[in-house]
Amino acid sequence: MRASPTRKRTRCAKPPPLPVSGRLLDVGGGTGRVASAIRDLVDEVVIADASFGMLSHAPRSDVRAVCGASESLPFADGSFERVIMVDALHHVLDHALSSGEMMRVLKPGGVLVIEEPDIRTFGVKLIALAEKLLLMRSHFLAPDAILQLFPEGEKNLKSADGTAWVIVKK
Repeated sequence: MRASPTRKRTRCAKPPPLPVSGRLLDVGGGTGRVASAIRDLVDEVVIADASFGMLSHAPRSDVRAVCGASESLPFADGSFERVIMVDALHHVLDHALSSGEMMRVLKPGGVLVIEEPDIRTFGVKLIALAEKLLLMRSHFLAPDAILQLFPEGEKNLKSADGTAWVIVKK
């Protein structure tokens, strides 16, 4: 789960409120790049990723890494104040199941943020084509389709420079 070298990284115009007391789950967090960057803003960061290989590169001292697919997160209901998924939704096998699992582990009043390449832009369409040619089985969704995965909650959509942010408050 790393940023594409061809995509300019843009900061979310209104990120979820941080710092926050409690726990943050980085779903599809891989090597812990994002988790490490926000580690000092929360009490505890947990990375969940289906790849042992990616998790083996995650920092061991200040984040907890757990091997698990986004479609069946190995956590109790309401375990986290914040859940994030950065540049990973297009890699999951079942978008609906993954979105349901992320909401399940989010506490009432918690915030979920999904940052995803915006397939409506030409550059991201090229990335999607390249990933298809590389047999990566990626499936990019338009931001509105991502919003539809969350029938409940207060939803917000931001988009800029080829990146979309879907923010859902439970």
